[in-house]
Amino acid sequence: MDPSRIPAEFPAPSYRGAQEQALDDIRDAFAAGNRVVLVRAPTGSGKSLLARAIMGAAETAGEAAPSEATGAYYTTPQVSQIDDVEADDLLDDLAVIRGKSNYDCVLPGEHDTPVNRAPCARQQGFDCSIRHRCPYFSDRAIASGNRFAAMTLAYFMRTAGSEVFRKRDVVVIDEAHGLAEWAEMYATIEISPERVPVWDDVGVPDVAADAGPKEDALDRTARFVETLRDAASRAKDELVGQPELDREEVARRDRLQELISELGWFLEDYRDPQSPTSWVVDQPGGEGTAVEIKPLDPARYLRHTVWDRGNRFALLSATILSKEAFCRGVGLDPADVALVDVEHTFPLANRPLYDVTQGSMTYEHRDETTPEIARLIARLMAEHPDEKGLIHAHSYDIAERLTERLGEFGVAARVRRHDRENRDGELEAWKASSDPEVFVSVKMEEALDLKGDLCRWQVVCKAPYRNTNDSRVARRLEDGQWAWYHRTALRTVIQACGRVVRAPDDHGATYLADDSLLDLFERAEADTPDWFRDQVDAMTTPSLPAFDPEAALAGIDASPSGGAGAGRRSRRSRGSADAGTGRSSRDDAGRGGDGGDATADSRTAGDESVRTRSERDAERRQDHPLSDVWGDG
Repeated sequence: MDPSRIPAEFPAPSYRGAQEQALDDIRDAFAAGNRVVLVRAPTGSGKSLLARAIMGAAETAGEAAPSEATGAYYTTPQVSQIDDVEADDLLDDLAVIRGKSNYDCVLPGEHDTPVNRAPCARQQGFDCSIRHRCPYFSDRAIASGNRFAAMTLAYFMRTAGSEVFRKRDVVVIDEAHGLAEWAEMYATIEISPERVPVWDDVGVPDVAADAGPKEDALDRTARFVETLRDAASRAKDELVGQPELDREEVARRDRLQELISELGWFLEDYRDPQSPTSWVVDQPGGEGTAVEIKPLDPARYLRHTVWDRGNRFALLSATILSKEAFCRGVGLDPADVALVDVEHTFPLANRPLYDVTQGSMTYEHRDETTPEIARLIARLMAEHPDEKGLIHAHSYDIAERLTERLGEFGVAARVRRHDRENRDGELEAWKASSDPEVFVSVKMEEALDLKGDLCRWQVVCKAPYRNTNDSRVARRLEDGQWAWYHRTALRTVIQACGRVVRAPDDHGATYLADDSLLDLFERAEADTPDWFRDQVDAMTTPSLPAFDPEAALAGIDASPSGGAGAGRRSRRSRGSADAGTGRSSRDDAGRGGDGGDATADSRTAGDESVRTRSERDAERRQDHPLSDVWGDG
């Protein structure tokens, strides 16, 4: 690596914010001999451009000896980040590769067949006459031979040990703050009827109750895993011996191979007395039910899948809140890692936080608080009648409750939501809409670029604490790791706040609806970046309009009582607004009185008033003459 090349490799024609200084600092950190450099850059600061500049410092084939690693990898946990890289003209020298399931076979009669189910995967010795035209193998060949290759973290980890994607000189990991958690997720082994093709061939014990006198649940699990791996190996061998498989058999064979590998990795690590990884086991249903084997701090897993893959590493994120804690979690020595902080240059007035807390959203208080947050959202819709909004619901349960209550208020005509299957499609429909739709989302706090009018306001409905029913979380809290617990929640809040302000001249308001968020800011104060602490310190309680479903729909062609098409309501006069924030000087405070309840009309309105945009779009597609081509989802 030649760090001196980093500033010159910056791909944009000009710098934005603190990018020029950041490049100099990153260059100096690598020049000082650090193998790993953490780049803590605020959301919206152009991390992907910094990443490309760092990659440009990697040795080229002409500079290195034949045995030396050259080139660079760009990887990120977020699929949407890879999509953005592929679409960015400034990053067009990064060759993107995705997993086989993302490509369709191009053989005659196989156009709807993903490559991982194509004849080359189904038939022994299949010699594809057009492999050079296969979209997957073509992209793989280009990426493996290109100076810069880009892929998701899942694909990057899966190709560890591959002869195709070998070690490179430089590895850049974007959105790296969750690296330890992503590794834990990838290394978790799910033993369930859905994930184990030989489930009916093995008896699943109660791993806690069936443990021997000198065993614990983990020991008993390891004995069961040995039996399961043998059964999976026999089943796989039977399939591999067949000359041709159908799609279902291919899927079964591939899953068996994955399972054998996962179980083997666990057994190897479990038996290694020097391994730093701790394992926990969940089996809430007892005998005959699913078992999850989960690693804590899987540093060894990361060493094989990440740290052995490059000579130098740059890890970029807005929310690596504690260098020491991050390094411990991913198996790095903090003394060997440099931290570069990038200054936040977005004006504070353009990224306001508002305290509109309505109560606690902990499970025991959710029934009382969720309706109040739904009412708050309706008031915010009136505050922002012509602007798109994003609701961070935290869970599908909360999203469903909010959407149902907004339908009862008669304002669903402005609301869009998603489920687990259609989240990408609904997100794109919301972004493409010219109406001021409000999108009720789940787990969209990261890697979402809502610049400009794509979104001007958002609501954080719940402090995003990790689930204490998760055995890994419970174990850490038993060990007193409360700082970690609060830090991970704060990290998600900071990520969420960055979705709607993407440039120094952009602006967007973030409303905090859960009391627990204010408590979180106090408990995690020591880990809060200065630039976000400034936002918290400047937080105010705004004046909002009274609850009025008609005012909530003022910006669209709908009314709460007459349904869509009842005529556009003229926008009510507004008070003076703070520049760039969309905030007005209404009389009502964020918490408490809303100037009236829902009218009887809003609860008995026509069908259009209680159906979301997503539901109406689906019905239109179903009724369209081409619905047999489009489908209904």
